[in-house]
Amino acid sequence: MINIKLRSRKAICFSLLFIAATSSAIAQEKAKPVFKDGEAQIVPAFDTPDKWLRHDLWVETTFDTDGDGKLDRMHVSVTRPFQTETEGLKLPIIYETSPYFAGTAGTAPGTFWDVKHEVGEKPPVARIHPDVKRIGKRPIISNSLIREWVKRGYIIVHSSSPGTGLSQGSPTVGGLNESLAPKAVIEWLSGKDNGFTSPDGNEKVKAFWSTGNVGMTGTSYNGTLPLAAATTGVEGLKAIIPVAPNTSYYHYYRSNGLIRNPGGYLGEDIDVLYDFIHSGAEDKRAYNNKTVRDEEMAKGMDRVTGDYNDFWAGRDYLNAMKPMKAALLMSHGFNDWNVMPEHSYRIYKAAEAKGLPVQIYYHQGGHGGPPPMKMMNRWFTRYLFGIQNDVEKDPKAWIVREKETNANPTSYANYPNPNASDVKLYLGAGGNTHGNLSTTKPAKQISEKLIDDVSFAGKDLAKAEKSDHRLLYVSPILKEAIHLSGLAQLTVKLASSKPAANFSVWLVALPWSEGTGVKLMDNVITRGWADPQNSKSISKSSPLTPGKFVELKFNLQPDDQIIPAGKQIALMIFSSDREFTLWPKAGTEITIDLNGTSLTLPVVGGASAFDKAIK
Repeated sequence: MINIKLRSRKAICFSLLFIAATSSAIAQEKAKPVFKDGEAQIVPAFDTPDKWLRHDLWVETTFDTDGDGKLDRMHVSVTRPFQTETEGLKLPIIYETSPYFAGTAGTAPGTFWDVKHEVGEKPPVARIHPDVKRIGKRPIISNSLIREWVKRGYIIVHSSSPGTGLSQGSPTVGGLNESLAPKAVIEWLSGKDNGFTSPDGNEKVKAFWSTGNVGMTGTSYNGTLPLAAATTGVEGLKAIIPVAPNTSYYHYYRSNGLIRNPGGYLGEDIDVLYDFIHSGAEDKRAYNNKTVRDEEMAKGMDRVTGDYNDFWAGRDYLNAMKPMKAALLMSHGFNDWNVMPEHSYRIYKAAEAKGLPVQIYYHQGGHGGPPPMKMMNRWFTRYLFGIQNDVEKDPKAWIVREKETNANPTSYANYPNPNASDVKLYLGAGGNTHGNLSTTKPAKQISEKLIDDVSFAGKDLAKAEKSDHRLLYVSPILKEAIHLSGLAQLTVKLASSKPAANFSVWLVALPWSEGTGVKLMDNVITRGWADPQNSKSISKSSPLTPGKFVELKFNLQPDDQIIPAGKQIALMIFSSDREFTLWPKAGTEITIDLNGTSLTLPVVGGASAFDKAIK
């Protein structure tokens, strides 16, 4: 009996020692990222905001754009789990850079261009140049991304763009330095010895906590800059998720040769945006203004003809994609009339053609709107952590269907829908009331005319039963829903009573819906604008001979929309669009030759689906 008790006591002591040793080992186990179902999970050891390490530094670039004879340095902010300091942990980076972090100028009257003048003429009044007052406490640049991603095992890095905040240099709004600045930061994160503890000192700082794998994301201008960095081909940049990015400043401020403003910012142009973001050092601003705004921009932007030129070509990222290697998840809204959906579409298709890993997420809303967290998590997990979650085998296109939330997109093999094909529609006389839009080409018809008057809003013209200021051509009532996916295209033969005129097109669903809960996007399917003077090339304007017909052919904005049964698809042609174009005096006459005009719609199911829906 005594022996049994002794053996029991020894067993208990051994168990207690084993438990203590195991607990000690668990306590000493190093924190590390955790993955489940191909996604980085929240790790409690990382979800300790009070222990996160936050510090700022300056990264030296390869350019000098503020004329002081020294290479510009970018202000960088880092937020990382404390384990990267105490346990030798290395983690990948999610990086956002922006010209907005340090504040922006106001939009007081006179800071935008005056749009009340004739097409093809110089603006009558010079605009006012506002100054920016820097805001924000240092060393923190921004808190975006931090709360969501640090706890999942990422380090978050922010930087201010050249000539903004505490970053040196000058803004260029799409110039080369805005691509090279994030490249320099990514190179530092990948081990390059170009980091400093101060903007002008020589004390170095290294990113010893970085794996060298960097992903970028951001919205609007902050979404443009990941693409800008990717076009440099910088090695460390593995994946980007641009949200509503401006991928071409020409396509932002012009359309097919026409001076066209971004929605909500009538009279904005590239020099206005320059003033809006120029929050850098006050003693460098005079040089920057003279060199960039008053020389380069003033000579290149051309608010008279609206033509595409070398200035604009240098600010079009489609022209710079050859070196790009980063995996691309693109996000945009089909009803974003600020940065229009063509910006994402053109880059997505180019990246796909290059053979890069690509996905595109479109929702039915306006400006902004990132992909669901699950999509972003899988993308960054695959390309920054290297976890084989097969995201590259997922469907390429994710579209939020009408009435659905942005968190619940529908997957498709690609965008445009592979089952969509072009259906050609012809215009039938009667556009001042309701002309016809059908697949049958009418016999030879007379021309129809509209009189420009910018005082009429587009939605009022679309709703009007009769108007001299627009032409409206309407399909039969849909017996079944029609799914449009891709680019609608207009071919139009027109003449103007003046040497220059605006030309605008809306594709709308009628009858026009109004009331509680109804949004403009429920009525406007897509839109397009063009300059008749650029009928042969967007790079060269030719003044119109009054009364002489020219042919225009251009795409409307990309769309993916299901038009419900009971609606009619209507093409509205008018001249000045008061939300987007210049405001000339009323009276310009636009004549449309119906025999030389047609509309092509991208219909899922093609002509048979369209015919079935209208018969």
